[in-house]
Amino acid sequence: METNTQDKVVEGVENTEQTAESQENETVETEIESNEETTETPISAEEELKIKLAEANDKFLRLYSEFDNFRKRTAREKIELSKTAGEDIFKTILPVLDDFERGLKSVETATDIEAVKEGMNLIFQKMRSTMQQKGLTEMKSIGETFDADIHEAITNIPAADETMKGKVVDELEKGYLLNGKVIRFAKVIVGA
Repeated sequence: METNTQDKVVEGVENTEQTAESQENETVETEIESNEETTETPISAEEELKIKLAEANDKFLRLYSEFDNFRKRTAREKIELSKTAGEDIFKTILPVLDDFERGLKSVETATDIEAVKEGMNLIFQKMRSTMQQKGLTEMKSIGETFDADIHEAITNIPAADETMKGKVVDELEKGYLLNGKVIRFAKVIVGA
């Protein structure tokens, strides 16, 4: 048993010595190769600049093609986004559209006009709340000072009193803001 252990130890020592010798040989060979490389003819300054120029051109072409690919990819993503941008709003409006269809069917057979009015009012309120959830808000215009950034003046009429001069007297079409940005100007009549 001891002999086997001693044989294994001797073999391990021999393997370690062989590995050390092979590493030394590789190191010596690398040093010889590096010495041979340094003993070659020195590169002239012009050739060195040509090499650097070629490397710079290669780097430039790679960066240019990478940027071009980025530009094409973002343009493609932008087109895809614009095609599906309204998907979310349409999904929220579809139930309101369904309510309108049901309301139109019930109008054909309805005899009570008040029930029809109430149903239409409920659908309108549902539509308004759906739009408000998406960030749409109505502008308050009547009685406000005319502001060309949010109002579109249709005409001027003589003001009933001095306090209404330069203010919105009537609103022909409501204006709307989407998350604080005007998406439709209010069409108004201004007191003069």
